[in-house]
Amino acid sequence: MIARLPDRHLLDIITTVNAWTTCTRHLGPPAGTEPKLITPTADYARLLFAYGTNLGPTQAARHMRDAISAHRLSYLNQRHVTSAKLNAAQADIINVYHPLTVPRLWGQGQSVAADGTMRPLVDNNPMAEFHFRYRMRGGIAYHHVADNYIAIFSHFIPCGVWEAIYIIEGLLQNQSEVRPRRVHADTQGQSTPVFALTHLLGIELLPRIRNGKDLIFYKADASTTYAHIEPLFGGAIDWNLITRHWQDLVQVVLSIRAGKISSEAILRRLGNESRKNRLYHVFRELGRVIRTLFLLRYISDQPLQIEITASTNKVEAYNGFCAWLSFGNVGILRDRDPEESEKAVKYTDVLANAVILHNVYDMTVILQGLIAEGVIVRPEDVATLSPYITRHIKRFGEYILSERDPPDFAPIAGWVLPTNSTPPSNSSI
Repeated sequence: MIARLPDRHLLDIITTVNAWTTCTRHLGPPAGTEPKLITPTADYARLLFAYGTNLGPTQAARHMRDAISAHRLSYLNQRHVTSAKLNAAQADIINVYHPLTVPRLWGQGQSVAADGTMRPLVDNNPMAEFHFRYRMRGGIAYHHVADNYIAIFSHFIPCGVWEAIYIIEGLLQNQSEVRPRRVHADTQGQSTPVFALTHLLGIELLPRIRNGKDLIFYKADASTTYAHIEPLFGGAIDWNLITRHWQDLVQVVLSIRAGKISSEAILRRLGNESRKNRLYHVFRELGRVIRTLFLLRYISDQPLQIEITASTNKVEAYNGFCAWLSFGNVGILRDRDPEESEKAVKYTDVLANAVILHNVYDMTVILQGLIAEGVIVRPEDVATLSPYITRHIKRFGEYILSERDPPDFAPIAGWVLPTNSTPPSNSSI
């Protein structure tokens, strides 16, 4: 028996998910007053569709049959929406999604994978930079995707920035009830300062390892000799350095916890390997301890390797899912304001999470029907499914053949341009 998800329109999905979560309640005027809109719920749903799909106000309004104008969409985006409000709307969707049965078969929300994907920008955007890997100009949408497939946070960052500095910040700014304590990252997460800071913050960093043969293992004591893994080690830990500056490490962590400084700012500073950068050297030394322990575990724990690969594959799949949803303007972000670029990424995240939640609803209804018919549904089979299903979603509306009579073609069939007609001058164009 083959079950198929029912066809859904993106705008209908947004409207339905908003009814379940009331996520658009966070949108509104900056003063916090009630929006002076006749139909605020419908207008905000259209707004999320217009910007989440990257169509923009003009193209979206042209296909909405005068339900809302391009000016109104642009005004609502400028005056009623901020990045913080979109984060709050996203958290509402996550909080409804997280307790559901099917997502818990995919993961408990205890781990998250962080990765970036390229978003093209117009050439004269001040944030646009050439990315050596993607071979194009643009910026990076950096996502944190939980093990149950839901996206919990996102940043928009320039190309060329050390992506590892954003690994922790997404977890700290996450407002949802999903509180992961394990983070998987790509190879940029192999940095020793990142290992140190995540450990001090109570976060377990489990990155994907590439070129592991180039990573140095460090001994706890230089005099120790290992029978079988001695060639892996290339140095010893300077415990005196860590002891002398332990108070500095604690002070940094307390400052981050108190909101006095961001983890992003700290990791930017720790990216500078200068002889005068005392903070870098102590973080690097502690990071060598934590990374060596992780590497020893990694090379001997095959289930951990499988877990890391599966988690990083989920965030890669989410990047493709967002690209499919953000189909407008060929995926190019055309606004030159950095804040608007940040909002554009978050708009798509809200839309993506709404589709994920609705897909889980449809999947659950189908599974309930199969069980009622006596079909055996095993949890391990459901665990192989994914909510990134798109084949049943209508992105572009409906195209219906016109039933009106075509205009008469005869008046132009034999028409000839009069000889005294002259084309307009360049000044009149």
